[in-house]
Amino acid sequence: MQTNDRNLTVERGLALHKMIRLVTATTMNGGYLNFMGNEFGHPEWIGLSARGQRLVIRYARRQWGLVDNPDLKYHFFHGDFDHAMLALIHSVPAFQALPLQKGVDNDGDQVLAYMRGDFVFAFNFSPTHSFTDYGLLTPEGSYRVVLNTDDPLYGGNGLTDDSVEHFTQPDPLYAPDGKGWLKLYPARPHGHGFASRNAQEAETEAVKDARESKAIEI
Repeated sequence: MQTNDRNLTVERGLALHKMIRLVTATTMNGGYLNFMGNEFGHPEWIGLSARGQRLVIRYARRQWGLVDNPDLKYHFFHGDFDHAMLALIHSVPAFQALPLQKGVDNDGDQVLAYMRGDFVFAFNFSPTHSFTDYGLLTPEGSYRVVLNTDDPLYGGNGLTDDSVEHFTQPDPLYAPDGKGWLKLYPARPHGHGFASRNAQEAETEAVKDARESKAIEI
């Protein structure tokens, strides 16, 4: 499908695909595997050549040109998004060893949020509802978006302004624990997931390179 083609079903599928990748990679406990069931470029089926099956080898190939073609939607998530996501993870030493803390798991809203180290990961899986000022209890401070599945760079709709710095709002009940409410806008209609990092932590060169190599404007 061409990058400028519009199809709500396809766009919803692409959004979910990126969100599931981000959830999987950022909750891992040792590795992120991208293979059968999550690959591309097989014309009919996955097959490996074996003795007595000489003809099946023609299916044991991948059309890498699909992901390298800027005119096709493939490059949004199999190339650009994966590149940025893995650069973000690799920028943090021993990312998989960081504690994973659940923040929100709301089936009714279809919102999922959790923390890992200095990162807040928030996802809105609802196809119909956006939420203004959705509150997440986090360590006090300011946060900025470092990866957004809805970024137009990755085939998204760009429904939020990622240049905005988000400040936690104080709550006397949680102040003794050094926590406040981080108010975010998890947007729909196709699903929205993003990673925010405490702005007091410097952005690593690996993340900068990943973003700048894929964008003219950030």
